[in-house]
Amino acid sequence: MTSDRAYAEVERLTRKRARNFAYGIMVLPREKRRAIAAIYAFARRVDDIADGDLPPQEKRARLEELTRALAAAPENDAMLVALADARQRFPIPERALQALIAGGLQDLDQARYTTFDDLSGYCTKVAGAVGVSCVAVYGTDDVELAETLGVALQLINIIRDVPEDWRLGRVYLPQDELGSFGGTEDDIAAGRATDRWRALMTFQSERARAYLQDGLGLLRSLDARSALCVSTFAGIYRATLDRIEERGFDVFDGPPQLSALTKLRIVGEGLRR
Repeated sequence: MTSDRAYAEVERLTRKRARNFAYGIMVLPREKRRAIAAIYAFARRVDDIADGDLPPQEKRARLEELTRALAAAPENDAMLVALADARQRFPIPERALQALIAGGLQDLDQARYTTFDDLSGYCTKVAGAVGVSCVAVYGTDDVELAETLGVALQLINIIRDVPEDWRLGRVYLPQDELGSFGGTEDDIAAGRATDRWRALMTFQSERARAYLQDGLGLLRSLDARSALCVSTFAGIYRATLDRIEERGFDVFDGPPQLSALTKLRIVGEGLRR
């Protein structure tokens, strides 16, 4: 399979399945856009395996196979072909890609997190690693802020996806914080947005916003188009969190949907800046 054909496939996947990512990367030059799409497709593959319907042992085997595939010379897997080509063009660190796989494996073994420190380590694997991979393409070595921004977006995902994660048998809200606000997993199971729930989620939201504010310091080290890319998907995530807050953190009827027009307006706001 040629690299052009492989890139076309990962870009198609990104347009189809990335709820927020696609609007950011569309402003990038072609070579950077294709490389970021390859990173997204890799992260999507890890998620699909970890969250899919296969037996746990089969999931583990496929994730371990993906680990080995990073060192191979793939020919027929579009995602791996595109990613291999992107890694030849940009210094995408293998350790970040391996961290993503480690996060997928962690999802097979751990469904609860006692404290935020525990959760933060997981978020660094599954989202901070995406940030580190992407900044290698953007052209900066500010990996610390890239990790911070990745964790911020993952924290917003956790708030948004509480019912979806529950159906997978997972609760990513720190157990000590759930208890300290008087919440229970019974509230999640029943989909009850109680006063206790809103207080707990307000706390989660404030922390996510603090991480987002810090992580956006990354923009200072980026060229104009890369900064526009990052500010676009960060703005989309912020708008999603705004909608969740406006609904009183009642996420149990499904995540809020931002229209294509709203997302394009966010791109326009970035252009004006």
